[in-house]
Amino acid sequence: MSNDRVRVRGLAIHRPIIYGNTAVLLTPAERESLPSPDHTHRWTVAVRSAASDADSDIVGGKDDLSYFIKRVTFKLHETYANPTRNIDKPPFEVTETGWGEFEIQIRINFVPESGEKSIFVYHHLKLHPWTATSADTDAPPPPDVAAASGPVHSWQYDEIVFYDPFQQFLNTLTAHAPTPLPKTRRRPVPFHSTHPAGLEASRGGVPEFWAGMEKEEIERLERARKVVVAEQEKWRATLIEKEKELEKLKRDLGEA
Repeated sequence: MSNDRVRVRGLAIHRPIIYGNTAVLLTPAERESLPSPDHTHRWTVAVRSAASDADSDIVGGKDDLSYFIKRVTFKLHETYANPTRNIDKPPFEVTETGWGEFEIQIRINFVPESGEKSIFVYHHLKLHPWTATSADTDAPPPPDVAAASGPVHSWQYDEIVFYDPFQQFLNTLTAHAPTPLPKTRRRPVPFHSTHPAGLEASRGGVPEFWAGMEKEEIERLERARKVVVAEQEKWRATLIEKEKELEKLKRDLGEA
C-alpha cells in the first residue's frame, strides 16, 4: 500500500470555516423588476474561509477552500425552484431573493483523496435587523429603520477537524495553511445587525472574525450568567418572603 493511503494515527488537523448569510433590503424599483414582487430581500448564503480581505465588503472568503472541499449543497425552502443547489467550485454560495426566514441545510463534501464523510451544518436565514427598536415586538423593524441599518450579517465560525488523516490529504492540508485571523478587531462583530446593540453597531462597516472573539464571547456569556444568577436570587428572595406571608396567614386563620 502506498504511504499516501496510510492514515497518520494520533494526529488531528483542523481548518476554520464560516457559514451564514448576508441580506439586503430591496428598493421598490428592484422589487418591481423581480418575477416575484412580494420578495423584499436579496440574500447570499455561503461557506467560506474565516479570514477576510482587509478592504473587502465580503465577510470571510480570503482563502480558497477547494483544496479540501469538493462540493457544498444548500437545501433551500421547498418553495424555491430547484431547492437543492449543488455548488462544485468556489465561491461556495447561493444568492436568491425572498421575503421569509427559514432553516437552510448545508452539506459539505470533501475531496475524494481525503477519505472523509460529508458533514452537515444548519443555518437559519436572517433577513431582518433585529435592533433595539424591535426587541420588544414580534415584528421586524420598519423599512426605513431596516434600510438605515445596512446589510444584515449572520455568520457562524466553526472548525472542521480531521482525525487520523491520510498522508496524502495531510500533505495537501499542510501545503495550504489558512490565513491567520487578525489579532485585533478591525471591524464590528459578525452578528452586528442581528445583535441588540442595534444601529450604532451596524454603522462600523463590514463585520470580520478576529482572534479575540472567543475571549469576548466567553466574557459576554459570563456577564449574561451573572445577570441570570442575580435574577434568580431576586425571585428566590421574593418567593421566601411570600412563603413567610403565607405561613403567617395560615397561623392567623388557625387562631381565629
